[in-house]
Amino acid sequence: MQQSETMPAGLLPRSQYRLGLCLITASAIAWSTAGFFTRLIPLDNWTLLFWRGLFGALGVLLFMLCRDRRQAVAQFRTMGWPGWAFALVSAIGMMCFITSLTLTSVAHVAIIYGTVPFIAAALAWLMLRESPSRSAIGASVLALFGVMFMVGFGGDGGNWLGDALAFGMTLAMAGIMVISRRYPGIPILAAACLSALLSALACLPWAQIGDLPPTDLANLALFGLVNSALGLALFTMGARMLPAIETALIGALDAPLAPIWVWLAFGEMPSRITLIGGGLVFAAVALHITYSSRHLRA
Repeated sequence: MQQSETMPAGLLPRSQYRLGLCLITASAIAWSTAGFFTRLIPLDNWTLLFWRGLFGALGVLLFMLCRDRRQAVAQFRTMGWPGWAFALVSAIGMMCFITSLTLTSVAHVAIIYGTVPFIAAALAWLMLRESPSRSAIGASVLALFGVMFMVGFGGDGGNWLGDALAFGMTLAMAGIMVISRRYPGIPILAAACLSALLSALACLPWAQIGDLPPTDLANLALFGLVNSALGLALFTMGARMLPAIETALIGALDAPLAPIWVWLAFGEMPSRITLIGGGLVFAAVALHITYSSRHLRA
């Protein structure tokens, strides 16, 4: 089983590959709700991300206790260094993401993150000797162009330190994809729970803890459970079933899905440029999945 975890997409068992596609797609959908909750809850980013991480960790832990009961705690003791590395790298990535948004433009962060499929492919080749398929590379190029088109090819407002932190976040995301793929024995939910908790603790010094309206607190709980707990758990499970470049490629669906939730909830119609760029990302992912599925059937 260990050998199959690092096989190219065309050599993976069909059921495992399709399950990985479903899990990563579902995680992208869950993570794409961040913009919706950010608009819904009138609090600063540090407070949002603290409560998101805290409720996310509690949600994962509660699920572990309901499913595994006494064995849930034992999972934290058996994480080993790969599990702790996953949690720590993920938390560092979140810290870089938070800080980068305060120093550089959202457009710069989006474009830099759009390079994650290529960074993930490079790390996977160095650590796993996993060669990306031509289909995945071509689709990643198209998806990156779509993201760049959505945000206007970067715009203004860049800052070298903010851009460097955004690259750090991108490198961290690629890193946890490769760690999940290289060490499939990591206790998935324990690593996800610890990652969410560490990201919350990183935001604690600047977060608002008391005097929160009950409505905001309820929305923060939903934010943590849907966006953090569900998204991170699905991503962690799916990342071990797919090549790193494909995990990153399908995760790019987060960008075009985010404005859809804002449009449905708040009536903010996405611009034509956003629709075209998002369409390119959707097309890139759909074409690659179609090609890979035909290759599997063959």
